[in-house]
Amino acid sequence: MQKNNSGCLTAAVTGFSRLFLLFAWIARPVAFDAAFGSWIWPCLGFLILPFTTLMYLILVTNGATRTITGIDWLWLILAVVVDLSSMAAAGAANRNKIPQGYPGSVPPEPPAAPPATPAQ
Repeated sequence: MQKNNSGCLTAAVTGFSRLFLLFAWIARPVAFDAAFGSWIWPCLGFLILPFTTLMYLILVTNGATRTITGIDWLWLILAVVVDLSSMAAAGAANRNKIPQGYPGSVPPEPPAAPPATPAQ
C-alpha cells in the first residue's frame, strides 16, 4: 500500500490562508466592508475558498477602480486553483480512511500466500 504524506502540506497551506484572512479581517475591517459589502461573503470565503477570498481582497483594495480587470483575473484563477488543489490533496491524503464498500475506498491488501509445504 502506498503511503501519502501530503496531509501536512495541505494543512499548512489551508491553515496559512485562513489564519492570514482572519488577521486581515481583524486588522482592516474597513477594507473587507469596501471589498465585499457584507459579512456573509468573507465568512463563506473563510470556510470554502480562503486563499481566493484573500486574493480578491488584495486585488480589489489595491486598485483605484476597485474592480477585477486584466491580469488580475489570472491571479484570481490561480488562487481558485490553489484552493481546489488543497481540497483535492486533503481528500487524497485521507482516502485510506474511507470504510470498505464505499465508492472511492482503497481495496484491502490481499491475504498472504500460505507457506509451501515440502513434498514427502
